[in-house]
Amino acid sequence: MLWVTIAIAAAAAPFGSGRAKAQAAAEQPSHLTFEVATIKPTEPGVQSGMIKPLPGGDGYTVQNLSVKMMIIVIYRVPGRQILGGPEWLSSERFDVEAKADRAYGVEELHEMFRNLLAERFSLKLHQELKEGPVYELTIAKSGLKMKPDGEGQDTKIPILPGPNGSVGTKVPMKYLCWWLGQNLQNDNRPVIDKTGLTQSYDFTLAFAPQLPPGAPEGNIPPELLNRPSIFEAVKEQLGLQLTPAKGPVEYYVIDHIEKPSPN
Repeated sequence: MLWVTIAIAAAAAPFGSGRAKAQAAAEQPSHLTFEVATIKPTEPGVQSGMIKPLPGGDGYTVQNLSVKMMIIVIYRVPGRQILGGPEWLSSERFDVEAKADRAYGVEELHEMFRNLLAERFSLKLHQELKEGPVYELTIAKSGLKMKPDGEGQDTKIPILPGPNGSVGTKVPMKYLCWWLGQNLQNDNRPVIDKTGLTQSYDFTLAFAPQLPPGAPEGNIPPELLNRPSIFEAVKEQLGLQLTPAKGPVEYYVIDHIEKPSPN
């Protein structure tokens, strides 16, 4: 099994009612680029994968990940909402080491990485927005139970596994929505922020993992299976609520991509 450590920056997207707004630009190019970047195929036999900003905020590192996973992370979109592209987009894995000329914030580093994908992989994509099934994240009647921790996100991974559950540190709401959507493995519903909260938060969240239909429970420790469902845990431990609804679902359509240009 490939274990992937990820750090995602929040990115908002507009939504229009009715039919899809095709050909809308997913991300506009900017002048921000890494000073130097190397891309190479991962050596055979590597089992784990990772993508995250460098600790000092002056670059990005990727180990043993597909380009599709990079797009998932950098554009903060679930893989099921990435359409098109060749087979190697998901199957071939790469290592990336990218350095900037100085320290930047997470949002700026993600702009640089989007430009890197455009320049070195010739990635061209567009966004389509459609109304579909979503989960709306709202504040529960019991009240918010997370601890405020300023605003924005630093270069550390906001949510990490801990002995008593997942530990969130300085987590923006958009990141939390993405992360919850990733853990709702049996649902094709993205999580939409309807809390109105603008700060970042600290918390611990412990819930039983969702297993695919028919998957055996024998490999899951009993103490994990005995935890509440993700829906119950979000309500009881965070003071938030996940409610099924209709809302904006964003799709990223691959128009063109090539294997990376030489370093």
